[in-house]
Amino acid sequence: MSATVVLLHGDDEVLLSNAVRDRVAGLVGDGDRSLMVAELTEAAYLEDDDYHIAPLVDAAQTPPFLTERRVVVGREMGRFSTVDSLGPLLGYLEQPLDTTDLVLVWEKGPALQRLNAVPKRLSEAVAAAGGDLVGAGIPRGRDGAAKWMDTQIAAAGLRLRAGAKRLLADHLGEDMSRLPAVLTTLASAYGPDRALEADDVAPFIWEAGSVPPWELTDAVESGNIADALDKLRRMLHAGGRNEMQVLSTLYNHHNRLLRLDGADAADEKEAAELLGIKGSTFPARKALRQVRKLGSKRVARSIEMLAQADLDLRGATAMPAEAVLEVLVARLTQLNR
Repeated sequence: MSATVVLLHGDDEVLLSNAVRDRVAGLVGDGDRSLMVAELTEAAYLEDDDYHIAPLVDAAQTPPFLTERRVVVGREMGRFSTVDSLGPLLGYLEQPLDTTDLVLVWEKGPALQRLNAVPKRLSEAVAAAGGDLVGAGIPRGRDGAAKWMDTQIAAAGLRLRAGAKRLLADHLGEDMSRLPAVLTTLASAYGPDRALEADDVAPFIWEAGSVPPWELTDAVESGNIADALDKLRRMLHAGGRNEMQVLSTLYNHHNRLLRLDGADAADEKEAAELLGIKGSTFPARKALRQVRKLGSKRVARSIEMLAQADLDLRGATAMPAEAVLEVLVARLTQLNR
């Protein structure tokens, strides 16, 4: 058998770890993991107060002992983001050992401040060795996330009705990395033979996940106060955002409306140019539609509310910060009724 080389990357730690676990399990198969697998982390690369990739290369070049193959896992590879630091590994990939399966994981170790993009030379070397570059994250955008969700459901051997899928998507929000664990539980409880409804799924989902900022602003624009407050609380609690971050989201959204108010933008293209929006003009179209719906007086009133909330969050009132935002969101949503 020839060598297997794979480079895993992704911006979701949970999904990336799951992908590493599944890939290694597939390579080990029925073998003895304790004999087959060598896993190196950032600490293993540290020598004389500097980081070197040589220990990983040495492990990859070591023949198996008491097994037919050896699986070498290079975790926390983000430490090596330059061609010089990757040099020994690039050389190894020109002629990898046939008995070594090499799994490289592009992620940040505890001592690394910032994770750079995967170096082009590393990607090219993996591809030249016949290896795979595998993204373990969730595709961006609603359509990409929905397709990824369908793939995960199918892989779990489950059948979910539309209502059950919608419940999962709405409940998990931005925390979609929790989906595999939920699906595993559902598969254990129901198996593959039953098409699951929303009522079947509901008992197995936990605290609601965070939501992206646009869900809060969309809820405000809908005029549904209960929905807007729910999105606010999910951003604050599940999302871990602080009150000033949420206020900034609301301000940036309404500031767009203020900039368009009275600007006489004829269409979404002109609105996008005025707002400095590059690429899709969809956000500009939404903003233009909204400013026309509200009118100048309500746009001005929303800015006044935001300014007062900013003062209140900075100590102008003794009201708790979360309550300040709840009042603000309820009033902004009321303007859209």
